[in-house]
Amino acid sequence: MKTDNKIIRIGVIGLGNIAKQHIANIVSHDVQGCQITALCSRNETPLAKELGAQHFSEYQALIDSGLVDAVIIATPTMSHFDIAQYALQRNIHVMLEKPMGLSSFEGEALLQYANKDTVFGLMLNQRTDPTFSKMKQIVDSGLLGPIQRTHWTMTNWFRPEIYFQVSDWRATWKGEGGGMLVNQCIHNLDVFQWICGMPETIHGFCEFGKYHQIEVEDEVTAYLRYANGATGLFVGSTGESPGVNRFDIVGDNGSLHFDSGRLTQRLNQQSTTEFNQQTDNMFGMPESTDEVLVIEEKVIQHAVIMNNFVEAINIGVDLIAPAAQGLASLDMANAMLLSTWQNQPVTLPLDRQAYQQALNNKIAHSSLRQKSDKQAKVDMADSYR
Repeated sequence: MKTDNKIIRIGVIGLGNIAKQHIANIVSHDVQGCQITALCSRNETPLAKELGAQHFSEYQALIDSGLVDAVIIATPTMSHFDIAQYALQRNIHVMLEKPMGLSSFEGEALLQYANKDTVFGLMLNQRTDPTFSKMKQIVDSGLLGPIQRTHWTMTNWFRPEIYFQVSDWRATWKGEGGGMLVNQCIHNLDVFQWICGMPETIHGFCEFGKYHQIEVEDEVTAYLRYANGATGLFVGSTGESPGVNRFDIVGDNGSLHFDSGRLTQRLNQQSTTEFNQQTDNMFGMPESTDEVLVIEEKVIQHAVIMNNFVEAINIGVDLIAPAAQGLASLDMANAMLLSTWQNQPVTLPLDRQAYQQALNNKIAHSSLRQKSDKQAKVDMADSYR
């Protein structure tokens, strides 16, 4: 569906916590050029009247209503494929919440339904973080030289038991296709590969239900090897507090160190390789300079992605996070799980069909949990890391 610089009519499918955040960004005009004209949830909501939007209890009816040019899909992961497929087949633009699906196999199949006139974006909002954008700019410039080592420890995703108890689908193979890798750490894996590239092999060591009463992974350590011989490590957890968020990229000419929002750049006056081969100092090291890179820019990440989505529909700008690019982080997450199940390294590109078969076996023995009637305190600002 093609539009020409008009107000884009948005339908929001699913009215959970993240959907309400998207709605708030639009209502506050942090997202411009669009308006919410339809909502879809199982039960009628006063929010529809407040927004002047029509409520639907079935997503098909909303998509077929003629009231929307685009939809935000913010439903449980298990429904992403069916809803996005239905919208794309009807040439409705789609902004899909992460992850793209239960697996990269599912995500790849979904891409086949998007045509060249349909904008299909994924909510990989951490790509808009000014610090990560700066890191990518530095790495892409070649300033660090060839990458030698990567390391991201992201254990700052702590989730208490009630986070899982109040949901029937979350942290189940059937409902989500995994745990912390496809929910919380999918953002980190996306940024990791976006900046450093995809590894060639992954050896994953996942722990299942180590800290929570869940069947899926809540801790992982993965060893990465890249085509140029560089090595990497990824560590994630939802059971560690206080957590760590440290991302190191080491190159031949220097390194970048992100630690809980602080970014330090260290540059050698001579490359490590050259110094190693030329020095006569037995205990010498290349001289280097350290600089704290102060990133003062602040952004509302989800709003940046949505504004870009609206502009892509209206004037054809490139998407920051096109849906197709969501496959890479899912491949990494899926590889870490498959490696754990097979107790051996997995080579990339991932055999997506082999992973899907393994996941299907898990799903066959999985079920949605009985949702607790406990009332959870929710502050979405606390969920962002």
